[in-house]
Amino acid sequence: MKFIVASGELQKALNTVGGVISSSQSRPILENYLFELEENNLKITASDGETTLITSLEVKSDDSGKIAVPAKIFQDFVKTYGEQPLTLSVKESEDGNGKLLEILDEKDNFAVALDNAEDYPELPEFDASQKVKIASGILSEALSNTLFATSNDSLRPVMTGVLFQFKEDETNFVSTDSHRLVVYKRTDLINPEPIEFIMPKKPLSIFKNILASSNDDVTIEFNENMAKFTFGNNIWICRLIDGKYPNYTAVIPKENPNVLTINRNLLLNSIRRASIMSNKSTNQVRFKLSGNVLHLHAEDTEYANKADMQIPCDYNGEDINIGFSSKFLTEMLSVLSADDITMKMSQPNRPGIIEPVDGLEDEENILMLSMPVIGM
Repeated sequence: MKFIVASGELQKALNTVGGVISSSQSRPILENYLFELEENNLKITASDGETTLITSLEVKSDDSGKIAVPAKIFQDFVKTYGEQPLTLSVKESEDGNGKLLEILDEKDNFAVALDNAEDYPELPEFDASQKVKIASGILSEALSNTLFATSNDSLRPVMTGVLFQFKEDETNFVSTDSHRLVVYKRTDLINPEPIEFIMPKKPLSIFKNILASSNDDVTIEFNENMAKFTFGNNIWICRLIDGKYPNYTAVIPKENPNVLTINRNLLLNSIRRASIMSNKSTNQVRFKLSGNVLHLHAEDTEYANKADMQIPCDYNGEDINIGFSSKFLTEMLSVLSADDITMKMSQPNRPGIIEPVDGLEDEENILMLSMPVIGM
């Protein structure tokens, strides 16, 4: 088995799928890439047992076959090259007990010991009961706005993923860790039959980076347990999170008469500065609103650190004094790209809602909710 490949194209393909491989494998074979050659097409598979990523690229060859290539050493090696052709061929090892992958560049010769490709698990097969199509840009935007707010609590697995909720008149992408909630809504993405599923965070984080540079539509096929994403030369198959997503609409307050409108960057930088003086266990920053001035207050009584700031804003509502986590607000405001945002509040013990004033398409809506931090 022999083929010639451009090192830059090979590196790009390995980067596309390599993020799923982890070194703490209970199955050592999954620390390999599976290469499957069919003449001019090389298919590269990577898997962690839950998620399988596949990409393919064009090579020069008349051969076919499959090999299991140790991921870390091979990827580190390919990274050392600029853009040049590499010749890869499979040879028997000198002791006759295994195979080697020989790599030839213009003048040097390298060899990597191969694992047994027959041990690599078969692709998970599933019959897709439903199918939807999404523009890669929309999916990338949805993931950028939601992934950061997912939970890391393995005891509540449904919150460690993103809810994909397709409806007849809109589609929602939802994430929450019970302290904050994000709902990214599209009205230009609809499905005649309402369907929803929960996608795990790890594969979505990998998808997000690759989708950003793609113009292809993404086809999602899924059933109760599995989802398959196909776009361009890439196929990703992963297990869905089992369970019922919490009723997120129930926590969004309907009446929010106190509305703060403010420049996003000004608020973000002010919160960052105030948070340095905040209590390190609560990260609390208090918002005191009266007239068109926002008084930001943070303190750490243990060390007598304190911040008091006055920021110009546009405020309509009753005087209010409410505490939020500076960590959560900083993350939310950093993800948004709007010049101005509104913050809607009702009571000091009720959540605050952040929404962008500008920068959105007509078919797009983002709602971010933060629970208050009670007490100082």
